[in-house]
Amino acid sequence: MRFVLTVLLGGWLLLCPIRAWCWGFYAHERINELAVYLLPPGMQGLYRTQQDYLRRHATDPDKRRYAVPEEAPRHYIDLDRYGTYPFDSLPRNWDQAVIRYTEDSLQKHGIVPWWLEIMRNRLIKAFREKNIPKILQTSAEIGHYLADAHVPLHACSNHNGQYTDQRGIHGLWESRIPELLAETQWNFWIGQAQYIERTADYFWARVLESAQASDSVLRIERILNANFRTDHKYAFEERNGKLVRQYATAYALTYDSLLKGMVERRMRQSIYSIASLWFTCWVMAGQPDLPPTNKNKPDPEAREMIRQLDRLWRMKRNNDSDHL
Repeated sequence: MRFVLTVLLGGWLLLCPIRAWCWGFYAHERINELAVYLLPPGMQGLYRTQQDYLRRHATDPDKRRYAVPEEAPRHYIDLDRYGTYPFDSLPRNWDQAVIRYTEDSLQKHGIVPWWLEIMRNRLIKAFREKNIPKILQTSAEIGHYLADAHVPLHACSNHNGQYTDQRGIHGLWESRIPELLAETQWNFWIGQAQYIERTADYFWARVLESAQASDSVLRIERILNANFRTDHKYAFEERNGKLVRQYATAYALTYDSLLKGMVERRMRQSIYSIASLWFTCWVMAGQPDLPPTNKNKPDPEAREMIRQLDRLWRMKRNNDSDHL
C-alpha cells in the first residue's frame, strides 16, 4: 500500500514545479564511473566489477525527487539566505542549526551538507555489515549528493537564474558543457583517493567553494548574453538521438571559455571527492574484504520501485518545456 501511495504521490508531483537541479545524467554517471579508478586495490575488486551499477544508479536520487517530497532539499543549500560568505550565522552542527532557524526553514533552503553526513554513516554501517547491495546502493547515491555539492548554483537561491532573467543557466553549466567537452577535451587523470580526516568539514568546504563561484557563474553569463547575437544563442541540435532546441554549441563553448575551466575543475573535484569519501568510509569501517562479485540483484519490490522511478522521470522529462 505504501508503494502505491508513493507512486500516486509521484504522479501528483509531476504537475508541480520542483526545486532541485543537478549535474546532468551524463555527468553524474561519468563522475561515479571515473571515481572507481581512484580507489586502492582493497576496494577495486568490488567496485570495478560493479562499476556499471555505480554508473547507472548515480541518477537514482534525481529520479526519486518526483516520488518523495523530502528528496529535493538533499541536493542543495541556499547559502545566500544566511548572509554573506562565509555564512557564519549558520551553525555547521545540525542540532544547533535547528535551534537557530527551525527544521522547516532549513529544509526549505536545502540540507545537502548535513544529508551527506547521514549518507556517510549509512555507508560506514554497510561496510561494517559487509552488506554488498547496501554498500553499492549507498555508494552510488552518496556520489550523487557529493557531486551536487560541487555545483555552484546548488549553493545559491538563484539556482536557475530565475531572479535575473537567466532561466536555463543551470542546465547550461552542468549538462550542456560537460556533454560537449568531457569526452574529447577534459583531463580526468586525477590521482589516488585520499583519507578525509574530518568529513563534515570537508562537505562544508565544498559547498562554500560552490557558493563563492555562484556569482561568477551568473555574472559571466549575463555578460556573454549581452554580447551574443540573440538568434545565435539557441539552436536545434541533436541530443541523445533527438533533435531538440537547446543552447547553441558556440554559445556553450564561449561560456565555458569565459569560465576559464571552472566546470572541468568542479567535475574533477567531484570525482576525487567521491572516491576519497568511499575510501574514508571503508577505512572507518575497518577495511573489510570486498571481493569481486557479479551478483547484486535488488529484490522484486526494489526492482519495481526503480522501474516506477524511471517511468516518472521519463514522463517529467518529456513534459518539461522549461529547460531553457
